[in-house]
Order: sequence, then structure tokens, then C-alpha cells
Amino acid sequence: MEYKAYTARNFRSIPQIMVLPEAIKKEMEIIARVLPFKSNSYVVEKLINWDNYLDDPIFKLTFPVREMLPANHFSQIENSVNASMPEAELQQLCNGIKMELNPHPAGQLEMNMPVFDGKKLEGVQHKYKETVLFFPSQGQTCHAYCTFCFRWPQFSGMEGMKISASHSDEFGNYLKQQKEVTNVLFTGGDPLVMKTSVLARYIEKLLEPGFEHIHTIRIGSKALAYWPYRFLTDNDSEELISLFRKVASAGKQLTLMAHFNHPVELSTKAVKHAIRVVRASGVEIRTQSPILKNINDSAKIWAKMWRTQVSLGCSPYYMFMARDTGAKQYFDVSLDRAYEIFREAYSKVSGVARTARGPVMSAAPGKVHIVGVSEAAGQRVFVLQFIQARKIDWVKRPFFAKYDPDASWLSDLEPAFGDEKFFWQDEFEAMSHLNLKNAIFQEEE
Repeated sequence: MEYKAYTARNFRSIPQIMVLPEAIKKEMEIIARVLPFKSNSYVVEKLINWDNYLDDPIFKLTFPVREMLPANHFSQIENSVNASMPEAELQQLCNGIKMELNPHPAGQLEMNMPVFDGKKLEGVQHKYKETVLFFPSQGQTCHAYCTFCFRWPQFSGMEGMKISASHSDEFGNYLKQQKEVTNVLFTGGDPLVMKTSVLARYIEKLLEPGFEHIHTIRIGSKALAYWPYRFLTDNDSEELISLFRKVASAGKQLTLMAHFNHPVELSTKAVKHAIRVVRASGVEIRTQSPILKNINDSAKIWAKMWRTQVSLGCSPYYMFMARDTGAKQYFDVSLDRAYEIFREAYSKVSGVARTARGPVMSAAPGKVHIVGVSEAAGQRVFVLQFIQARKIDWVKRPFFAKYDPDASWLSDLEPAFGDEKFFWQDEFEAMSHLNLKNAIFQEEE
């Protein structure tokens, strides 16, 4: 199959789109002025049920839908387009709307970007002691864009919004000095959009002397779901699999953090073949997804997804909460409902599928796990704990928040039992110089 990208510029050429009502196509164009839009030939031809496209999860996962923008923002753009506003002014209007959609968490770069030799390392994030994230500049796009993506500013075209590193030498020197780091995560965008020769320059460096403390190399990618031919028939797919084998031969674990949001993405012959090929090269595949209204907010879907992943040799890893950015209101699921969906799905699968953890908010203080909803001291409460945290001492210490049926993020919660703050809050605010309610929380793999 030949890869072809579809964006706002050429999506009208898709045969299945041509027959849709003109109003739907115009709505897509309006949304795409704010939220990045990109699909491809595989997604269009193999994953979407066009006979029921309005209810199809993969359509809503990759194509703009009117409800993804707040009504007032949509009307502003629609009225401006209808009034033939000059393009420069229209772009300025759209950029202003992007800024209202919380494009980049305030403080996230300051808190997560390390300093080395007196300067910040662009395109590097070091939030937890053992793990460093690297954003190679050549990998800051994807085979298709998810409409829920919390890193949508990477593709927005707005100046100063992209996190990326153009040089790896400083990163390598930094890693050599950080002996506590055991994991490096290449992320984006999607690092697997890069040519294998480019990816190899980054990965092979970590196989050299001086990096013995790096035990695991991770790649965060949606390629299995959106373009499985990356591992099968692309011009350099054989070289990619050879690179994977080289990492295994060097005694390091290569883990593909595979993003699957719905069982349909696991249903084609191509993805099943690709998973077999990747696993045969010595790569571990761990799967993760946010829980998303309109896409996968049912226990039945999650249970089926986990069962299918396990049957293909993949390990379910995380159910994340959707980030407070972009089209959040379209995908938002409350903490209470997410917990019930996770609990029910978890109860429907065997032990080998119970490697999944969730629901988890990957927030500025750390990865917060919603352990459950309980009654204590006459109060209904959320039981929470850190799976990962900025301070190791916070990990696995239970804390309690007042039950709020509408809460969907950590900043919506208040301490239970009359406490003024959570046990970790003073230390977090001191290290971040941010008030908890004003801190924007960053999700990561």
C-alpha cells in the first residue's frame, strides 16, 4: 500500500469525503484552522467504516468534528470566513483561539527541561530520576494526527510552540553524567516517521561505551496503528528491523510504547503482521491510551482491546486521563466514570491482561493513580497515589480527595477530611513556584 497523507489542503480529494454534505466539509476546514488535521490512506481505506462515519471511532480520532471546538470559537471563525476576512487577520484570530485552548502547559518547560553546562537542553525533558525524554527534530510529525493529541501545538505552526532537539551531542554528554538514568524515551510527534538512517544515529549512540547505565530504550509511536507498513514494506523497513535486532544484540531492551485507542486499530492483517515482525526482532511492545469520550469510553471496548493486545503478544500498560488542552471538552471523561470503566474492564480480563494501570493522570507533580472511590470518616473520597513523582518519597503514599462526580483532572480536586492541602503540595509549589490550581499538568509516555 502506498502512503498518502491527507490534510486540510487535500482531504476533499478522498472519494469517501467527496460524497459527504458540503456543510460537513466546511466544518472540517474551520476546525482545521485551529487543531492540526492529518490522516492517511491506510486509516481512510482500512480503519474507518464510511457507512456510519459520524459514529465511527476512527473517523472521530483522525478527522475534525464540529463539536471539537467550543461553539463560540467555531462561530468566530465561521463568521470571519463567511465575511471574507483577510487571511492574515483570520490567522491572527485563529492563533488567539489556539492560545485559549491551553496549547502548552505553563511551567512545563521550565520544570522539565534540564540545564547542562549552564544552558537549557532544548528538546529534552527530565522529569523523573530514571527516565529522560528526547524529542528529535526530525520526528516531530506523525503518520496521522489524533484529534485528542495533547501535543497538538507541536503541529500548530505557531512560533515557539514546538519542543524539539536539533543536535544530539549535548544530549549524549548530559546522559553520560546522569548515571541514575536507566531509560531513554524517544518521543514526538512520532520518531518512527524518521528514516531509519536518522533514527539509527540517535539510538546507536546509546550503544557506545559510556552509556552502560542506559538499560532500556523506548520509542513512543502510533505507527503500528496508523501505518503498520513502516515495519513491513517501507523502503527502509528491513533496516529498521535490523536496527531493532542490533539493540537487542547489544544487551539493551528496546521497548515500543505503542498507542492504540480502539480495538479496530488491532484488527487488520497488516497490523497483526507488523506486531509479529517487531516482536521477533526482540522488541517488547507495551500499549497505552487515554480514555476518551466518543472513542473508547466503555468497559467493553477496553476489555476487548486488552484481550486482543495480549493475544498478539503486547502488554497493556496505561489508561491515561485526557489532558486539559485542545478538544478536551469533546473527549472529557470524569475521574469517577473513568475509574468505573477501568474497574469493570479489569474484572473482565484474565491475569495476563491485568498489567494495565489506570486511570492515571500524568500531571506536573507526577503520575497520579486513581486507586478507587471509598467511604472514610463519613466522607465519600477518591483514593489516590503516585506511581511516579518528582520526589521519590511521594510514591505509593495514599492520599485522599473529596469526591467530586464532575472532576476530570487533579486541579479539580480538593483535599478530604478538612485538610488545607495534599501532603505533597507545599513541596511541589516550592519547587515549581506555581500554585496547584494555576499549574498546568503535563502528560507524557
